[in-house]
Amino acid sequence: MASQRAMASPENQRHTFEQVIQERSKKPRYRGTTIPVHRYHKCSNPYCGDNIELTLKLNQASDTIEEIKFQGEGCAISIASADLMAGYVQGKSLSEALNMIESFHSMMQGETEFPRELQKLNLLKGVSNFPLRVKCATLGWKTLKAAIESSAPMT
Repeated sequence: MASQRAMASPENQRHTFEQVIQERSKKPRYRGTTIPVHRYHKCSNPYCGDNIELTLKLNQASDTIEEIKFQGEGCAISIASADLMAGYVQGKSLSEALNMIESFHSMMQGETEFPRELQKLNLLKGVSNFPLRVKCATLGWKTLKAAIESSAPMT
């Protein structure tokens, strides 16, 4: 465990952050639209013009996110964060996803870190030092929360 911490120098963390952000923003794994669309929401960041349009396909019997897709335009942080989010919430129940959203927002405010199984999301914690960039990193999460909480499911 101590050797893992030693390897996680600020320089290594910055390199990993840049690598993941570039990879996920250039080739998002969850780009598109679900078929069918059970939930939909679109959010924009008025400060920079980033926008995320998110669709969910639900397993309505178990209230889980069977598939999540997004489209949109934005900076590398906005797109990469949305893509990472999609990978973690797919297969989760709606309540689990809402808990993850709250945890992510707490992390971005410098209050907590994610548990080990969600460690890749800790890469985005450095963004919390730049308040305007926090809006970029949280845009997809804000969109997901609105989609989950929408009172009129699409069928």
